[in-house]
Amino acid sequence: MVKAILWCVGGYKVTICGCKEMAKHISAVYSPTGERAFDYKTMRRIYEREFSVEYAEYENAPKPVESSRPIGRNLDGCRIGFDAGGSDRKVSAVINGESVYSEEVVWSPKIEPDPTYHYNEIVAALKTAAAKMPQVDAIGISSAGIYVDNRTMIASLFLKVPENEFDKHVKDIYIRAAKEIGDIPIEVCNDGDVTALAGAMSLDDTNILGIAMGTSEAGGYVDGDGNVKGWLNELAFAPCDAQPDGTPDEWSGDIGCGVKYFSQDAAIKLAPKLSIRLDENLSPGKKLNIIQQMRDKNGYVNGVEKIYETIGAYLGHTLAYYSTFYDMKHVLLMGRVTSGEGGDIIVHTAKHVLADEYPEIKLNLQLPDEKSRRVGQSVAAASLPSTFLCLKSLMRT
Repeated sequence: MVKAILWCVGGYKVTICGCKEMAKHISAVYSPTGERAFDYKTMRRIYEREFSVEYAEYENAPKPVESSRPIGRNLDGCRIGFDAGGSDRKVSAVINGESVYSEEVVWSPKIEPDPTYHYNEIVAALKTAAAKMPQVDAIGISSAGIYVDNRTMIASLFLKVPENEFDKHVKDIYIRAAKEIGDIPIEVCNDGDVTALAGAMSLDDTNILGIAMGTSEAGGYVDGDGNVKGWLNELAFAPCDAQPDGTPDEWSGDIGCGVKYFSQDAAIKLAPKLSIRLDENLSPGKKLNIIQQMRDKNGYVNGVEKIYETIGAYLGHTLAYYSTFYDMKHVLLMGRVTSGEGGDIIVHTAKHVLADEYPEIKLNLQLPDEKSRRVGQSVAAASLPSTFLCLKSLMRT
């Protein structure tokens, strides 16, 4: 529960009330040498404050501190929306809310240690979109990771960049890239929040959990007021499988986390159960593409639909768990894993699990149309910078 709260909500201090032994245990687990050393170090890095676990009597329990702010929905002017995924990067040129150009380009950020590679790829995407419009008034960026004041605090996209290079060349990478286009407003948001924003915009409603199943699992949440709460929503690291032999994540070293159950890795790890052999030299994105293409006019080849049924079963149970933390009316799925018929199978199976085992939980679980599943985030990202900032930009020009 502590791990789930840390990665859903975030924080640099955990207070355990009423049980000193529990506080002592959790403190040892979340320490530089404990089982959750990754979580300890990551929270300290995100918040740039020392992470701690403390004990308090019930009557001295800290009061909840929450904040929320509006996100996106700014559609005026000429805007660039950039979505940085782990296998492909997507960019859209948007004029007054209408996409006039979108493209997807395959790239390999998670295996590239040179920050110059990342910078050049980002700039190339922004310049491509800029060339499709008479001017650029704002740039919105959807990117896997955690961002504060448009700065990269931690992101799996830059996993191989050495730590000493990260602070110098990655922390402000999007700010510097945007300046290549001009002195214009920029807003960088976690891709999960942009997924939820895309859902809020398409459904014209609130209380939406957005889940993007791509290279990793991204999560985002729009509350009852239509705002984001400043939570981390890093569902990739939130636990979903309590089995002691749950699949381990290479980055955190932990088991049973969402990244291995709601991403391309989930499909790839299930393929051998159907005797599907995938060339180990292929990228994860290409492996997923092979799985997705294993269908004929009578259905799927080698029973590959069972992969998507299994992911759907994972999802049904996990959404019930997520409802512990999120007040949800809608769940919107996006990302390359949900493309094609596989996405429909995932949704159908998850709905069946929810209805059969958790009838008290009422959720509208759905997919956007096929194009929005893949590039919807880049279009929604374009709406991130505020109209006020865009007007200031126009006044300057």
